[in-house]
Amino acid sequence: MRIALVSEGTYPFAMGGVSVWFDQLIRGMPQHSWGVVALTVDGTEEPMWEAPPNLVGVRTIPLWGPHRFRPGAEVGEEFVFPFSVLVASMMAPVATRSEQASKDRTAFLVALEALHDLAQRQDVADALTSPAALTVLMDEWNSLYGDGLSLGDALQVALLLEHMLRPLFADAVHADLVHCSMNGLSMLVAMAAKWTYGTPVLMSEHGIYLRERYLSYVEEDAPHAVKVLVLSFFRLLAGAGYLVADALAPHSSYNRRWQLENGARPERMWTMYNGVSPAHFPEAVGEPHVPTVVFMGRIDPLKDLHTLVRAFEIVHAEMPEAVLRIYGGTAAESRDYRDSCVKLVHTLGLEDCVVFEGRVDSPVEAYHAGSVVALSSISEGFPYTVVEAMACARTVVCTDVGGVKEAVGACGLVVPPRDSAAFAAACLRLLRDHELRRSLAAGARARILEHFTLDHSLAAYSRLYDHLTGVAPQEGPPPGADGLEWTALDASLVAGPGVGER
Repeated sequence: MRIALVSEGTYPFAMGGVSVWFDQLIRGMPQHSWGVVALTVDGTEEPMWEAPPNLVGVRTIPLWGPHRFRPGAEVGEEFVFPFSVLVASMMAPVATRSEQASKDRTAFLVALEALHDLAQRQDVADALTSPAALTVLMDEWNSLYGDGLSLGDALQVALLLEHMLRPLFADAVHADLVHCSMNGLSMLVAMAAKWTYGTPVLMSEHGIYLRERYLSYVEEDAPHAVKVLVLSFFRLLAGAGYLVADALAPHSSYNRRWQLENGARPERMWTMYNGVSPAHFPEAVGEPHVPTVVFMGRIDPLKDLHTLVRAFEIVHAEMPEAVLRIYGGTAAESRDYRDSCVKLVHTLGLEDCVVFEGRVDSPVEAYHAGSVVALSSISEGFPYTVVEAMACARTVVCTDVGGVKEAVGACGLVVPPRDSAAFAAACLRLLRDHELRRSLAAGARARILEHFTLDHSLAAYSRLYDHLTGVAPQEGPPPGADGLEWTALDASLVAGPGVGER
């Protein structure tokens, strides 16, 4: 089978849970040929992963590279009409489960398909930033809300749309199956393949793409009208992605609920939990000599290390011998956030007991170095950090986001996000109660062995691939992997620039 994996900002150019999952799928199914379509910043990114033998190539679609606009390019009705439909749906009120919301999603999807078809004949990028497009944006907004969308605002929205829609206008990938790791812009690649070749589409969702866009725009320095329109675009794109996918494989029941709220059809959905290889995450022997809290992961705003550091300030005040070790690298776009974390550590006077360890060759080293493993995220899917630490028989303290609670069960402590006091109390409880900590740790490894192994995950995906491509036709959904809520790529795919996280 020829399978195209699609992602934005991950494999093979970044570390992280999604990238780990890519590597697992490709190496775990050597019978298939794989290609990766990576949505990148500007195409200059360097691979961070060694390519498996059955990864035949990587195609990049830079979202933010330059485009040579042609001022005064002719714009006809064949562009203006679908663009007007697209914009009108973006202006609609938010009511995700209403009949009107369903109509808006469908209209948005039909408009995208029309623009994709038009892009086969002309450069739609020029049209998106033309006076005609700006007029549509301003007229639609002002007819509903009165004055409020200036020419500058309209131009900002148009430029953002030109960047975000680039995957829709790129040459369609040719494969037996397109598997997107997330919703959003990645699904534009799948749409183009489906409309061009009739390719079946599978969408997995690690984190909730739409929710993370909402979170990222909280602090965005943009006019109100621009924020409204961009977030409306992402909301409709998420709903359109759920409509166009032949199957949805959310990585937690939490993600499944978000998908249903935004128009997904339950008969197309199967919850597929991430898994790890127990042999690669051996049980830790012994514990560090001093009470140690470990964080392992990307240093990124979604991980909310500020809350973790503030929680550790409380821990350190009551347990002065305790230390916090922060393992993980930092992507270029998150360097300012890392600097803010370091500054916070110094501001709180914790520089002698909080250590930024940087990247490690193996996360096992980090998990074994801790008494407890902490995850303070404000958004997650079904995080590898949690299942890997549990496989190493380490007790975890986590925030209640995404599928974290589904992973942890009764084998760790889960607290509300952004609550440093609650997080500190959970850490102190485990650091002080040796019997509880060790009991939970033993239960954690047993839970992983029973429910969340890589073999379970790969077998479930293999059955779903066969189901979608007709290799093994069957009535109803493919069987799940266990008793939880599991309800040949050629050069045509990889043509384009670029080749080849935790």
